[in-house]
Amino acid sequence: MKILNLPLSRSTVDRAAHIRSDAQALESAWQASKVIHFNGSEFYTEGNSLKFLTADEISGSGERVFLGIDADQPYFLWCHEEKIGSDEDYKTLREISAELSSLEIGLAVHGQAVAHWHHKHPICAVCGLPTLPALGGSIRRCASEHEHYPRTDPAIIVLVKDKKDRILLGRQAVWPEHRFSTFAGFVEAGESFEQCVVREVFEEAGVSVSDIHYLGSQPWPFPQSLMIAFEATIQDPENARPDGEEIVEIRWFDRNELYASIMEGTLLLPPSISVARAMIQSWYGEDRPPLPGAETWRP
Repeated sequence: MKILNLPLSRSTVDRAAHIRSDAQALESAWQASKVIHFNGSEFYTEGNSLKFLTADEISGSGERVFLGIDADQPYFLWCHEEKIGSDEDYKTLREISAELSSLEIGLAVHGQAVAHWHHKHPICAVCGLPTLPALGGSIRRCASEHEHYPRTDPAIIVLVKDKKDRILLGRQAVWPEHRFSTFAGFVEAGESFEQCVVREVFEEAGVSVSDIHYLGSQPWPFPQSLMIAFEATIQDPENARPDGEEIVEIRWFDRNELYASIMEGTLLLPPSISVARAMIQSWYGEDRPPLPGAETWRP
C-alpha cells in the first residue's frame, strides 16, 4: 500500500510543545521569531510567499500563537484584523497554497486553523466566562481554569473504483458546471473511519463497498477539517446513482475517458492542493504528466 504525498501535509516545522509551558523560553522565542500575519481571512504576503516580520515590527493588539521551530528558528502567528500593508499584499491560503514551500505551508495551515478556532471560542462553554489564549496560543483558558483545545473535524474522502479499475466521480449542485470530485463526508459520533466510508459511499452513490485501503491524511483548514483518504472497491457498479440531494450527477471514468473529458471541457477537477486531486492523479498514473485543468474551488 502506497501512502500519498499530499500537498498540505509537507510541514517541516517542529511544534516544540515543551516551549509552550515555559514563559521565559516562549518570550525568548518571540524576540527571536519570524512572524506571519493573518487578518482573519488573508495572509500578509510578498509575491506568492508569506511575508515574515520580526517581533519589533509588531505593535498594537492581536494574539500571538507559537507555531514551532525549524532549523533553530522560532516562528509565530500574529492574529490581528487590521492590515499593515496594501490590499494587494494580502492573499488567501487558497490563492497561494500551491506556491508555498514546505516550511510555509506548515506554518500557514497550522496558523489559519488555530486562528479561526481562537476567533470562534471567546467564551467558556462550561461556565460562560471569557477565555484567553494560553500555552503559546495552543489552548484557551477561562478564569475558572477550564481549558479548551483547538477543534479538528475528521472527514473521510474516498476514491471509489470498480473491478475494471474505473473511478466514480460525483457533482454537487453548488459546484461550477462540469466540476466533479471524489466522495467525502464528516465522521459521525461513535463511528469509525471505515464505517463512515461505507455509509457515505452508499448514501451519496448507492453502491456497496467491499474493500477499503488507507491512502493518507491531510489538514484542510477551511476552516478546521482533517481529511482521511481511502480508496474503496465496490461490487455493484450497475447500482450507482446520485442521491439527488447532495450529489446530483455521477459519472464513471477510465483513464482515457477522464483525460478526454478534461480536454473537451466537460470535466473540471478539484484544485491541485486537494486530497481529491491527489487521489485522482495517483490513480491516473504518477509517472504521467499532471492532469490539466484550471483550479476549481467549491463556493
